[in-house]
Amino acid sequence: MSTNEGIAVDTAPADEDAPESGPTFADLGIDDRVLAAIADVGYESPSPIQAATIPPLLSGADVVGLAQTGTGKTAAFAIPILMNLDTSQKKPSALVLAPTRELAIQVAEAFGKYSSHIPGLHVLPIYGGQSYGVQLSGLRRGAHVVVGTPGRVIDHLEKGTLDLSELKYLVLDEADEMLKMGFQEDVERILRDTPDDKQVALFSATMPGAIRKISKQYLNDPIEITVKSKSQTATNITQRYVQVSHHRKLDALTRVLEVEDFEAMIIFVRTKQATEELAEKLRSRGFSAAAINGDIAQNQRERTIGQLKSGALDILVATDVAARGLDVDRISHVVNYDIPHDTESYVHRIGRTGRAGRSGQALLFVAPRERHLLKSIERATRHPLIEMQLPSVEDVNATRASKFGDSITENLASDNIALFRKLIEDYEAEHNTPLADIAAALAVGGYDGDNFFMSAEPEPAPRRERDRDRDRDRDRDRDRAPRRYDDEGDRGRSFSRAADGQELATYRISVGKRHRVVPGAIVGAIANEGGLRRSDFGHISIRPDYSLVELPANLSNETLEALRRTRISGVLIQLQPDSGPPSQRLASRAPRREPGQGRRPERRQPRS
Repeated sequence: MSTNEGIAVDTAPADEDAPESGPTFADLGIDDRVLAAIADVGYESPSPIQAATIPPLLSGADVVGLAQTGTGKTAAFAIPILMNLDTSQKKPSALVLAPTRELAIQVAEAFGKYSSHIPGLHVLPIYGGQSYGVQLSGLRRGAHVVVGTPGRVIDHLEKGTLDLSELKYLVLDEADEMLKMGFQEDVERILRDTPDDKQVALFSATMPGAIRKISKQYLNDPIEITVKSKSQTATNITQRYVQVSHHRKLDALTRVLEVEDFEAMIIFVRTKQATEELAEKLRSRGFSAAAINGDIAQNQRERTIGQLKSGALDILVATDVAARGLDVDRISHVVNYDIPHDTESYVHRIGRTGRAGRSGQALLFVAPRERHLLKSIERATRHPLIEMQLPSVEDVNATRASKFGDSITENLASDNIALFRKLIEDYEAEHNTPLADIAAALAVGGYDGDNFFMSAEPEPAPRRERDRDRDRDRDRDRDRAPRRYDDEGDRGRSFSRAADGQELATYRISVGKRHRVVPGAIVGAIANEGGLRRSDFGHISIRPDYSLVELPANLSNETLEALRRTRISGVLIQLQPDSGPPSQRLASRAPRREPGQGRRPERRQPRS
């Protein structure tokens, strides 16, 4: 392989609202089948990484693309691959390696969308945590594109169930993340064991030394393309976040809408279905809301946006694609109801407010497990977000009472006030009813008195009772699970509990300090191949030749088998329950004896 680093192309993304001056997808030489699929997805023009990488990939060149997540890398490599695939070939023609099961699924779904007009093309994701049966069936039927995590790909290669002898395209997606997670040796093995004449595309957010080494050793005269990420946010937009669990989001949004003073608002969600569902829930709570997504006809979209501009509509619930190019000056607030998975989407979303020199407000809902995405946004934008406390029940009720008073004041200025005053005076004289009662009766007709004020949440149990319950639960857990050992204590089959209450057990893996493993590599590899979450891990102790990892005690046999075959730094970890320390460790804990000191005589049992 050549060690030529290739040509560096430095390009920055254009402002999505600026007039389009770059090439179209048709200009890039894409055929009609893929162009039709791109139009179905809703893409109008190629992103900078797509415009820069599709032509050299179509020409057969190897490419190194340096770009942040969310810049359109998947389409950049998927489109050229799909245009050149031979669907009559039964063995895989293309392999995409991804660091995580989530990304593998996402990339496979994208291939499915872009190939919707290519009959007979099959895409198969393979990753840890999924049944082997599903993957084996897909491989036997024939998959033209395989998208997988390195560990599971190696597993299938060793079993002989994945044949890459006719591979023509290999993509390393988020290569730097794969290396951070300990997959370097797996990646290099796959590169070595696939045909030399394959075309390779490597995409990474950064270019560490290990990536540079792979590029020089395994790619042939690669063209290097660098896309600078647009990560700046406008200074006239106040950015805040609220930490709220998923099942409390609607309640949290309701409180914000009631208390926050806004003119018009866009609420971003991830899916088309979510736009319709959330808009309907908001309308049922008395808010003027409508949804726009990729399935809505253009004339309806234009009518909805017109209502937003005129003030006939206050809240728009939208997906990223549907909100592209949306420019409405009166949008004062943007709410990220679903946190975006990439910083580019976040920047584009909040750019819908703060228009024409006006100030804007951006609010981000963050679930506890999404804190890492918040940190990524803050790092990329170099702008810390301010934590906002949700309005209390008292705040909401005070606002409702104030708005009720404002409506009275507004109606007193009506031209029809004289007409209704005469009718009320007549009613008062005829029924001898106080005016305050009459006014209250009229309000009952216009408001739901039972739900006018928000109910306070149930009070927590008194401290003494709460403490008693907590102690009882703690005692019960202690009775059920043996004590947790420390690094120096005796080690039987011990258990502890994770923060969410699930029982953890200690497992032993055959990699340690000698293999230069770090906790992140252990977590990444085991989570991907075993289908586990980060919260499923307890304490990790890395020893010279092995490591101890706390994982759920109830791992299935299938998961255990998959994890035994998982590799970290190229070494099979051979995961198994930790059965105890070596015997010499127990001996090392015996009291030291001075030279010449004999054993203490055994205590005799008294005669009966």
